[in-house]
Amino acid sequence: MVAFDYLDQAAAQGDRYTPAIAKAVQRMQADYGIKPDGVIGADALEILNLSDSDRARALAVAMERMRWLEREPPATRIDVNVAAARLTYWRDGKIVDTRKVVVGEPDTETPQLGSPIRNLVANPTWTVPKSIASKEIASKGTGYMKRNNMAWKDGKIVQQPGPKNSLGIVKFDMDNQHSIYLHDTPVTQLFNEVQRQRSHGCVRVDDALGFAEMLARDEGVLDQWHQARAAGKETFVALPRQIPVRLLYETVLFDDEGSPVVRSDPYGWNDRVAKALGFDVGAGQRLRSGGDDVGP
Repeated sequence: MVAFDYLDQAAAQGDRYTPAIAKAVQRMQADYGIKPDGVIGADALEILNLSDSDRARALAVAMERMRWLEREPPATRIDVNVAAARLTYWRDGKIVDTRKVVVGEPDTETPQLGSPIRNLVANPTWTVPKSIASKEIASKGTGYMKRNNMAWKDGKIVQQPGPKNSLGIVKFDMDNQHSIYLHDTPVTQLFNEVQRQRSHGCVRVDDALGFAEMLARDEGVLDQWHQARAAGKETFVALPRQIPVRLLYETVLFDDEGSPVVRSDPYGWNDRVAKALGFDVGAGQRLRSGGDDVGP
């Protein structure tokens, strides 16, 4: 339970099945679509008990994924580990910030890609993708759209800036064909979840305003950023140099002692790589889809 972030080390001590452990088991069961009764049955054990071969498989896949990456990545960059839903900000070769993110759920996965941030966008509007508009918003009626400051414009639903905007108060504008970007969110409770694969594919950043302030300061555009925020309307602040962002999928992390910790494979993406490497593909539990959050 500790390795999967459901329980801290202190609460895991001892030989008793405490209420804290039972609650952690229930949270894990809910994430994986198992009845959250707090009982460690066969399904829960399948998630918790990794065999030596399971660990070897995970390590081999992790090493193969590392082989695909550039040997000398940009010294200043942002890495998002989609599997662990964590962001790491590197500046001049050193880690200066890490924070939680919310990424795509299993039916709307956040892709692995490299794409730079070119603008900070204050008070963004949100042009709702057709898939979300038709499946999740149009049926809610005009009352819902009005309450959420949405309106039809040129055949598309557009949400105006404000506290209910699904992009929050800042968007990190990125350049890629998938329309994937980092952004703020008014749905902050999801950052308290362990499995944070809950969005439609974009990456929601915990305390995104604080992160935008950090980037603006580091890039020397803090005054422009404050002016944009104060304008109250959608305003773009161009970065003097684009900041590379890498969306990665890493299911093996390292603890404080440098030992590998195998985490969950929420999208099941390791199976194809493992098969190509000659490993058997297990039927392990996958994170369930679900939720009624219409944000990107």
